[in-house]
Amino acid sequence: MHFSETGLLRLIAVFKLIKAGLLVLAGIGILKLVHVDPAIELDRWVAKLGLDPGSRLINHTIQRVTNIPPHRIREFGIGTFLYAGLFLTEGIGLWLGKRWAEWFTVIATGSLIPIEAYEIYRRPSAVKFLVLILNVAIVGYLAYRIARKPTASEKQVAPARF
Repeated sequence: MHFSETGLLRLIAVFKLIKAGLLVLAGIGILKLVHVDPAIELDRWVAKLGLDPGSRLINHTIQRVTNIPPHRIREFGIGTFLYAGLFLTEGIGLWLGKRWAEWFTVIATGSLIPIEAYEIYRRPSAVKFLVLILNVAIVGYLAYRIARKPTASEKQVAPARF
């Protein structure tokens, strides 16, 4: 499969926009927990998603969430929306082919790679590893684009020959 430079940039943009959308949905779900009994709401989600309600992991997660004070849940929900805003900014800027978005994505995504690597060290999973690989590839590709592509002010007009 061959992607043009614009196509690859747009593929990265779509990846960022999907992450933003998922975080918005997560933020909405998290903020719903502020106004209800978290245990009842999480039990409802487990049933809706078809998860095993007898699972030790599910029960442990529900127990931990029910011990979080409402103001912390609210802060976490707001943080989720802020993080979604970061991805949304990256995605829209990359879709539009903006140079600042390439820089912004390299800095923002690159700064999170050590945290992702630490999370894999603490609790490895295939999904975390895949996301780390994708983010390293995105940072590498965009850094390469930035390094080799001169800005408009750096481009020199060749003198006319007569």
